[in-house]
Amino acid sequence: MQRSSGRAVGMGLLMATTVTAVADNWPTWRGPALDGAAAGGGYVSEWGPEKHVLWRVMLPGIGASTPAVWGERLVVTCTIDDKDAVICLDRAGKEVWRKTLGEARAGKHKKATGANSSPVTDGELVWVYFKSGELACLDLAKGAERWRTNLQRRFGEDTLWWDLGTSPVLTTNAVVIAVMQTGPSYLAAFDRETGDLLWKHDRDVPAPEEAAQSYSTPLVTAGDPAKGEPAEVLFVLGADHVTAHDAANGRELWRVGGLNPEANGFFRSIASPVLAGDLVIAPYARGGTITAIRRGGSGDVSTSHVAWVRKDVGSDVPTPAFKDGRIVVCGDKGVVEGIDAATGRTIWRKQLPKNRSAYSASPVVVDGRVVVVREDGTASVLGWPDDPGQGPEIVGGGSLEEMTVATPVCVDGRIFLRTHESLWCIGDK
Repeated sequence: MQRSSGRAVGMGLLMATTVTAVADNWPTWRGPALDGAAAGGGYVSEWGPEKHVLWRVMLPGIGASTPAVWGERLVVTCTIDDKDAVICLDRAGKEVWRKTLGEARAGKHKKATGANSSPVTDGELVWVYFKSGELACLDLAKGAERWRTNLQRRFGEDTLWWDLGTSPVLTTNAVVIAVMQTGPSYLAAFDRETGDLLWKHDRDVPAPEEAAQSYSTPLVTAGDPAKGEPAEVLFVLGADHVTAHDAANGRELWRVGGLNPEANGFFRSIASPVLAGDLVIAPYARGGTITAIRRGGSGDVSTSHVAWVRKDVGSDVPTPAFKDGRIVVCGDKGVVEGIDAATGRTIWRKQLPKNRSAYSASPVVVDGRVVVVREDGTASVLGWPDDPGQGPEIVGGGSLEEMTVATPVCVDGRIFLRTHESLWCIGDK
């Protein structure tokens, strides 16, 4: 494959928010259109250790990243013998290659690891990032290392109270990492092919104590010229603000503050933003609020571009999904809501069976259903109500009885579920 065609694929990812999602691939943790929606059909509704399991692979070390899938390749990260590691499997679960990198840094939280960040691929190369600060680019076919750098050794140590969670994102020319923490915070863009630093933009916005820290992943999309946007835009949620940036140079285009009006010192952010048409949806306040922001404008647009705010619904860890004008929010305690993106009004609501385990995996909309997975590996499959006044029914689910915080991956009628210890392939035999 010529290098230029790889860049064309990357641009296709950027455009996926406005065109039909590319089927058969899951290049980044929120799917082909970066919105938690999967293509195709033929997915099973029920599974378990002895039902509809096509294969299960025990991984050589723990990790929490969501797999990236392109063609016949599945890529996950983990820790092997105290090293940051990358494993590539084929669709049958057979290992194709593995690569170990620098010294790993173990997770602090019981549900986190040193390999929380999810890989991203354009079909030719794959980029991985770890709690240790290691950022690397590998050849997808054989795992050969193209380049590697360590952000913490280069720009300063990690000051997060907990475990790194943000994942790398791709623009046309760059792989971008967001570092939002106590002390110097920034966005850094590296050339996808060479690893050269293209730009670094400081993002030091006012936020108290732990609220300055974020584990969310930026959102990249094609710009809208009608709104005065550049060719590509990055939306970043964290430290009590949403900021928009020119993806070509990191320049801030606009910001919205006020997400933490009472200056709560512990409002660190984990869930990432999602694009819902012309709105940037920002879950915040430890699951207490959702803010919808109209794209466009310049400078501080806090009073002019907020379309609506909900203070009675939210999500702390799972990132919302978007499909057919509806935002799907899964709260940490298992309340799933379908919200009209234009108005912010709840269309339907479902309380899943209560359990001491919470929800960290993000919801996925697939084949007219919503899939959500609890941290103990128990999944619920909800129908997608056609009648706005009718709540969704639980139409299936399953349990793997393993710690699960990674988001389900749905490709070609197969559901890939990554637990801390294993990778499962669920489908119709």
